[in-house]
Amino acid sequence: MPQIFRATLPVSTRPDPSGGYNTGLGDINLFDIFLLSQEGVQIGVGPLITMPTATDPSLGTGKWQAGLAAVAVSATTERLLGALVQWQHSFAGQDSRPAVQSLTAQPFGIFNLPGGWYVRSTGIWTFDLQQGNYYIPVGLGGGKAWKSGSTIYNAYIEPQYSVAHSGRGVPQFTIFAGLNMTFGK
Repeated sequence: MPQIFRATLPVSTRPDPSGGYNTGLGDINLFDIFLLSQEGVQIGVGPLITMPTATDPSLGTGKWQAGLAAVAVSATTERLLGALVQWQHSFAGQDSRPAVQSLTAQPFGIFNLPGGWYVRSTGIWTFDLQQGNYYIPVGLGGGKAWKSGSTIYNAYIEPQYSVAHSGRGVPQFTIFAGLNMTFGK
């Protein structure tokens, strides 16, 4: 059965309550989605786990989490449309840190341009189900994909503004950037 396996190791910068900023590694998130449908709209679901690997307490939860990830994707040579949804709940970790239960939804639209360039909108809507906090960003950015050997590289940057938010410390503006690598045979 075809799968989408993704490992994410975020590097984040967050405001420090005492002034300045904290920058470092966040919690590692892994999911393995099994594609149940491959004709037309592709649909898949699978397990996920998040490991408490943050280098600063403000950059992670301090908790092990497990849950489910699901995706629906419609792809053509011109565009990629879909959504990724993840639900997770903490089951172990630092006793001094609060329990975690979150839901994220990432609607995405990626529109291909010539030469491997593309325009994208991929804001991750985040809902803290324990505390009732949330933020819903919308972004517009761009990127470029290219192949070297059997590896496909994808670099992007996307400024995002939260059109709705509630809670102390939730971001109102972010810059989402990254480099993805897809390893082939």
